Amino acid sequence: MSITAERNSTERNNADNASNSGEYLTFVLGDESYGLEILKVQEIRGYDAVTKIANTPDFIKGVVNLRGLIVPIVDLRIKFNLGKVVYDEFTVVIILNLHGRVVGIVVDGVSDVMNLQQSQVRAVPDIVASIDTKYITGLATVEDKMFILVEIEQLMNSEEMALIDSVAVH
Repeated sequence: MSITAERNSTERNNADNASNSGEYLTFVLGDESYGLEILKVQEIRGYDAVTKIANTPDFIKGVVNLRGLIVPIVDLRIKFNLGKVVYDEFTVVIILNLHGRVVGIVVDGVSDVMNLQQSQVRAVPDIVASIDTKYITGLATVEDKMFILVEIEQLMNSEEMALIDSVAVH
C-alpha cells in the first residue's frame, strides 16, 4: 500500500470514528453490550403485551398503542439469533424516533448513557466474516468493557425489516 493510500485509509477511518463520537444509550442483549445514538431514543418503557400481526417475521413481536400511535415492536434478541428469549422484570422496550417513524426495540436491559470520544471508537475488524456487520458502526471501549455500536436506522430500514421509509434515511 502506498503512503498516500495508507493516509487516505487512515483519514477515512478517523472520519468514521469522528462520526461515531457523541452520546450513546447502552443496552444489553444476551452477554453483550450495545450502544445506539441517544438522539434516536424517544423513551424507555417496561415490556408489555403486544398485539401480534399475522404473517410477520418472528423478530417482529407485534404492535402496541402508545398514546394513540400504533408502534411496531422488534425483539433484537430474536433478530440477532441470541438464543432463548425470556421476558422478565428487566426486559425493556426502547422507543425510537427515526425520521418521524416510531419503532420499539426489545432488549434485555438498559445500562447507561455514555459520552464516547473519537479515541474510544474502533472500526469492526475485517476478520469477523462469520457475522453480519453491516449494522455495526464500530466497537467502543470504556475502561475494560467493550460495546458494539449499532446503526439502528440502517437496521430498521433493512430489506427484511422495512420499518422506516428508505427515502428518509441518510
